[in-house]
Amino acid sequence: MMVLLFATAAVFEAKNPSSLTSLANSDIWLHLRTGIWILQNHVVPHSALFSQSPESPWAAASWGYDLKVAFAFRVLGLRSIPLLLMGFKTALAIFGFLLAGGLRGRLWPAVVLSATAQYILAGVQPGPGYCSLLFFAVELLLLNDSRRANGVRVLFWLPPLFLLWANFDIQFVYGILVLLLFFTTAVLQERYAVSLKNAGIVTLLCGLATCVTPYSYHPYGVFFATITSAANRYVPDLHALGFRRPQDYVLMLLTMAAFLALGRRRSRDPFQIVLLIGCTMLSFHAQRGAWLAALASLAVIGDAIRNDTIRDTEAVTLSDSKPARSRQISVAIGLSLVIMVLAAALVIPRSNDALMAKVAQTYPVAACNYIRERHLPQPLFNSYEWGGFLAWYLPEYPVAIDSRAGLYDDDFVIQYFKVMNAEVPFQSYPTMSQAATVLLPRHSVMGEVLSTLPAYRVSYSDNVAVVLSRQ
Repeated sequence: MMVLLFATAAVFEAKNPSSLTSLANSDIWLHLRTGIWILQNHVVPHSALFSQSPESPWAAASWGYDLKVAFAFRVLGLRSIPLLLMGFKTALAIFGFLLAGGLRGRLWPAVVLSATAQYILAGVQPGPGYCSLLFFAVELLLLNDSRRANGVRVLFWLPPLFLLWANFDIQFVYGILVLLLFFTTAVLQERYAVSLKNAGIVTLLCGLATCVTPYSYHPYGVFFATITSAANRYVPDLHALGFRRPQDYVLMLLTMAAFLALGRRRSRDPFQIVLLIGCTMLSFHAQRGAWLAALASLAVIGDAIRNDTIRDTEAVTLSDSKPARSRQISVAIGLSLVIMVLAAALVIPRSNDALMAKVAQTYPVAACNYIRERHLPQPLFNSYEWGGFLAWYLPEYPVAIDSRAGLYDDDFVIQYFKVMNAEVPFQSYPTMSQAATVLLPRHSVMGEVLSTLPAYRVSYSDNVAVVLSRQ
């Protein structure tokens, strides 16, 4: 039975190819384009590539992830993108099961909790954020093992973990904050009476490891500037949970169950209490951070399940079952890989043309082809959500705006959204007023406004996009 648990995500993807929706993920294209540039130039970027302000400073903080995507694309083409999502979901199934205490406690509660986490996080797309999700799960597993053993030996896996994490996604800062919380509570509780010094050394090494990037410590600044940006209110993923989706209510119930588990145990553990409160606040404040509360809740509930199990059974029995469970894990991972390979062969289209047809349902593929073939004049003005795709598919036209963190200042982004919503005249936005070619969603407010003005003419239009040229 356990063998099938870790393969659940892969089986789901094989039966219902929802992974193809990852082709509509707006961020993946910019990461792909950046990774291709790194492969071509053998150096990481320090300026605003692909934009109309190429001299502006910019750090590709997720360069490790970008490089991985570019390598996969070079080998598998567009099929690599849905395959990445399938791999991430399978890994989430594994780590969710482990966090929920599947190897140390009761089997079926861990199964239910792992499936619940997969359901809550089903909408997460294959981007650097998914890497943070998995790295965070590994960190919680290591911290829980350290707390159970009342030692720090297992924590020496954390510095290499943070070395990878800091080069894959700027959200590694969440992991550092959790590690600082762990060390602080260990000191306050006088745990590790003999090894507090080693725990401090591990914490220091983790902090230093996060600075071993091409950009040194600067990703910290990008992270805090991003989460405090005044423009976040215009980005849907950064809005508070609206409770318009079933997943939001399930996340709330899972979080409540974690608090209930602490209450039933009358726990006064400051680490778990502060961890759960902090992750819940962050997750309910911004939809993009839902994984924080989901994984923290799994860790807390899994720890409670383990404690209840130890009271009901002999610890020796659990210890004796570890080799058999480890073999089952290995078999399950192998089965998951086999299922993903079969899914790739049977479900995901083999030709890039078929996959581009899928992409064309969301992105302006035909409109870009028209612009390229007719050599329409620059500069180009584009919509925010299409900037990353244009950087990849139409690289000869620098983009006016895209979703890169730390590149555009708040006023620039806020003014863009005000113009696009027709809150202010478009002439007040220099990037648009100076554009010779405009590429916008077909049914956007600004697209409909500009198409009625004598200064512009509609050069091309389809169900996805409209191209306007200045008269």
